[in-house]
Order: sequence, then C-alpha cells, then structure tokens
Amino acid sequence: MNDEPPISPQVLPPILEICGVTRRFGGVPALDNVSLKVRAGEIVALLGHSGCGKSTLLRIIAGVEDIDGGQVALGSQVVVGSDVFVEPEIRNVGMMFQDYALFPHLTARQNIGFGLKKMPRKRAAARVAAIIERLNLESLSERYPHMMSGGEQQRVALARALAPQPHILLMDEPFSNLDRGLRERIRRETVDVLRALGTTAIIVTHDAEEALALGDRVVLMDKGRIVEEGSGEAIYRTPRTADAALFFSHVNIVPAQPSGEWLESPIGRFPDRRARTAPVRLFIRPQAVALAEQGIPARVSGRMLLGEIEELMLTVETLNEPLVMRTTTRSEVEIGDDVRVSFDTGSILVCEGDHTKTRALTPLVDAGGV
Repeated sequence: MNDEPPISPQVLPPILEICGVTRRFGGVPALDNVSLKVRAGEIVALLGHSGCGKSTLLRIIAGVEDIDGGQVALGSQVVVGSDVFVEPEIRNVGMMFQDYALFPHLTARQNIGFGLKKMPRKRAAARVAAIIERLNLESLSERYPHMMSGGEQQRVALARALAPQPHILLMDEPFSNLDRGLRERIRRETVDVLRALGTTAIIVTHDAEEALALGDRVVLMDKGRIVEEGSGEAIYRTPRTADAALFFSHVNIVPAQPSGEWLESPIGRFPDRRARTAPVRLFIRPQAVALAEQGIPARVSGRMLLGEIEELMLTVETLNEPLVMRTTTRSEVEIGDDVRVSFDTGSILVCEGDHTKTRALTPLVDAGGV
C-alpha cells in the first residue's frame, strides 16, 4: 500500500500555459500580453465585458484563431508560438458554443458521437453510451435538436464536448440562452458533472454572479488584459483593484482625507493604520451599509424590492450622491423617513488616486483591527 500523501494540484505542472499572448485585429489589440496557467481538474471562470478578449482567448486555445506574439502550451507541447501551429483537431480541446451548434439532422446520440469518427466503432458506441448514462440523457438519445428544450440541448452539447475526453473543455457563454431559473439549475448540474469527471474547464461569461458560482478561480479581463484573478471569495471580498471591485457590484464611493491613524470623510471618521498622506476614496458596497440607532443622519429617498434583496437610496446632507444600501432584511421605513446609518468598517476598501483608472485597493483596517 502506498502511504505517501496525494500530490496537491497546486504543485502539479499546468495542463495549459499561456505566455505573453498578443492578438491584434486591424492594429487594435484584442489580447495584450496575456499570461495564464490552468491546472488539471481546475474550473476557471473567464469574466469580462463584451469585447474584452475572453472569447478570442478561447479561440486561440482551441486553434481556430492564430496569435501575433507569445505562445500557448497544452501539457508539455507548444501548440502555437514562433513557427509552431498545431491543427485544432490534433489538440484534443473540447469546445462548447453559446448556441450549442448541434447538427439538426442528427439525433442526440449521433451528435454526441460526432467527434469520435476516428475511433473504432464499438469503442465509440461504448463511449457515447457511457456519457449518455453519466448525464442521464437516455430519454433524449433518439431525439433531434428541434424536439428538445433549451436546457436539454445544452446537456447534449455538453455530452458531445465531453465524449472525446478532451485535455481541456472550453465553454463560451454556455448558459446565456437559458432563462434565469433553468440557468441556475443547469449551471449546478454542469459543474457537478465536470467535477465528477475531473474535467479541466475554462468557462467564459460576462455575468459576475455566474463567475463566482462556477469557478475554482475567477479571471477578470478588460481591454485585452487580465486585470485580476483569484478565488471567487477573494476577488469579491478583497479585490486588489478598483476595476474588480466595480465590476462585481455597485460601490458607494466617498472621498476621505488621512489624519494620523484616521480617515476623515463626509460620513464620519474611520480608523486606518496605514501611513497615508494623500486624499483617498472609500469603496463601500451596499451590503456594508445598514440602518442603525446610532450613526449618521440620512433620509430615505428611494426604495426598491429586488426579489430577495431590498435596496434603499439614502440621501446624506454631506454627500453629492445618495448612498445605496442593500439588505435581505425587510425594513419598515418609507420614502421620506429620517433614519440613521452605520457602516461595516471591516468591509470598506480604500482606493488611492483616481478610481477611474486601474488603482490598487487596500483594506480600511489592518488585520489587527481596532
């Protein structure tokens, strides 16, 4: 019996390594010196606004798009780089498209087996049968795409992408065509399947909530560059850049001035142990704002129910813009009511310089607390 402890995925060599990749269209960089490593079994959510370069990066990995600089390696093999280009069909990279791209004249079973034509017939049939059973697609196996719902088509498309047992699966906005309730269910089922099979995957999305729910790691892109990456928990709660903080939710931005171990602001003074000298901006998420018996005076200027969340707009005399507050607790206040507001200082981030540019964020209070 082998008593050696299992090797951590973090010390395994990457299954995908992208080094300094650049791609231009008409002189405009779609990707600008992008580098990324993905390890075996990892699910990476590639996030960003439309046009940020995330789909271009997927096409380059798949081999349907060339590069202008850098290189991409799958395992130990460079598949695109200086004087190297491995054809897509040799890379063993799975691709699942936004519109699923099922062949309308083929049944689900035939669609799933389409990428196995070079495999011996009996072995291919066994592979198709296994993936159909794994994804519980028996009842759909002889149906054509027009006989399936959107969610059913998505599951068949996933099965087709997984059937060749790819080194890595690339998914481009795979849930965007589904309505919200169905999207959440199919998303959970898809992640369960990927984890059960140990599949390495990169999932492109423009939905921040989806990225946080999907990825072992979230990679945020903007204007052809990777702005920030990390676990969903870290990138949401303690983003290192203003870009990341502003992407994941609304942020109340309040100016502040350092004064010793304090930051003086229009909404009060806050403890801060960092030796700052220049004016800063406080980044306060709506969830860090609360109604309280003690706090600064404000007036309710708006109220909106957002399903499980209630949003209040709170006008503060010393601020030019109302504070946005969000809570899962229903308040009894009405528009026009005078209230008092407090803040969760442990959730406040400090931005030095102009927040409209990529600037570093730091926590308001150091780990030692106050």
